[in-house]
Amino acid sequence: MKNIYSWQKEAWRRLAQDVQGSRRSSVHALLLRGRKGLGKLAFGRYLAKSRLCENPSAEGEACQTCASCRWFEQGSHPDYRLIEPEAMSGSPDDNGEDGSSDIGPGSTPGSASGATTESSNAKSRKKPSKQISVAQIRDLADFINISSHQNGYKIILLHPAETMNAAAANALLKNLEEPPPRTLFILVTHHAQYLLPTIRSRCLQVAMPVPDPATAIAWLKQQGIKDPETCLASAGYAPLSALEFNDDDYLERHGDFIEQISVLAELSPIALAEALQKSDLSTVVNWLQKWCYDLMSFRTTGKVRYHLDRLAAIELLAPGIEPRSLATYSRTLAGAQLLASHPLNTRLFLEELLFSYVAALSPASPSSQVEA
Repeated sequence: MKNIYSWQKEAWRRLAQDVQGSRRSSVHALLLRGRKGLGKLAFGRYLAKSRLCENPSAEGEACQTCASCRWFEQGSHPDYRLIEPEAMSGSPDDNGEDGSSDIGPGSTPGSASGATTESSNAKSRKKPSKQISVAQIRDLADFINISSHQNGYKIILLHPAETMNAAAANALLKNLEEPPPRTLFILVTHHAQYLLPTIRSRCLQVAMPVPDPATAIAWLKQQGIKDPETCLASAGYAPLSALEFNDDDYLERHGDFIEQISVLAELSPIALAEALQKSDLSTVVNWLQKWCYDLMSFRTTGKVRYHLDRLAAIELLAPGIEPRSLATYSRTLAGAQLLASHPLNTRLFLEELLFSYVAALSPASPSSQVEA
């Protein structure tokens, strides 16, 4: 990623005034927050690259040609660290965020020389962690405490910051409370509310902009997206997430899921949970959240936000919905999203969500009777 996205230019200008102006010496931590798919990671990486650049422009942008910029693009800059969950390390990161095409600077370590086949097989069977561990934060001690290679800044980028476990968050907090000299922490988060309030308060928070639909659609057309309007709506108007909906396999899985949950009389929670066992749980919960949002929206306002191509199914379901019951279920989904990244019994987790979904949408559901 050699530059930021067009919809981020104004955010860059404002941040440059804060970080490079009179407040520069006092800013030791930034929190880039916003929904998934806005390009926050790309913005954070470009910010890190620009701060490390030997010849930045007057606007603080990287020159792209100095040794520092070349090291950064090669993923070998000695004054930069990217901290991510093991499950994400060395994997693509959605054009700068969450899972698509712009390769980040992290690399996946190879097997140690001389390791036995049995040891290698055991490691391969271990499921990569989806959390940032306390060991990863503590391992930064040497990096923080030694002099920088270029006698300038050292930069640590954490993504997504909300995946830190409790011990990791507390270890990071110690560094933020007593910031090391000439060290900048950049935290990227999709869910700032899940971070410790004490961490948020010690960061300069930057709300990452959502592009207007016309800008996002124009960008998606440049990427060769077949139906940019539908893809953008399905992704919650986050353009990078919309790229997923242009993938035929993803579209097929998403479409099949929506088709099954849109016909309550034929929905089998047990069978669907069995079929979804290998799916990413956070993604499935997000699909349910968007679907329920549209059902509630149509029930109360006659409009849909995400499923423009499923209006006929929504029109059939919505009239029989009890809003309070669906609102209660939506709150349940918000809690389920917190649990989705934790080790658990996938099938039982999905079965519970789907049985609760059927109950919430069924006339005279238990939850509506309790609240009536």
